[in-house]
Amino acid sequence: MRIEVPHKTTRAKARKIVEQKLTTLLSQFGHHADDMKHEWQGDTLQFAFKAKGFTGKGTVEITDKDVIIDGKLPLLAKPFEGRIKSTVEKEAEQMFA
Repeated sequence: MRIEVPHKTTRAKARKIVEQKLTTLLSQFGHHADDMKHEWQGDTLQFAFKAKGFTGKGTVEITDKDVIIDGKLPLLAKPFEGRIKSTVEKEAEQMFA
């Protein structure tokens, strides 16, 4: 699943917005996930988690113009991919509105 959202700001500011959202998500939903990992490598955030027996992983890359979210969904989540993608797109657009 790949989502590209324009950020209309600097890379540094976009990264700060992503970090703030990550902190919020961890405080709201962190108790539902196990083995939560995230690490910045340059302007790319690599993340992985386990939740309810499912494993998810992906990246959030910040370019000069866009934030690119690329995630792998577990096979059992594939039927919900459209709904998940729509929700993530909406949240990301609101972050950079």
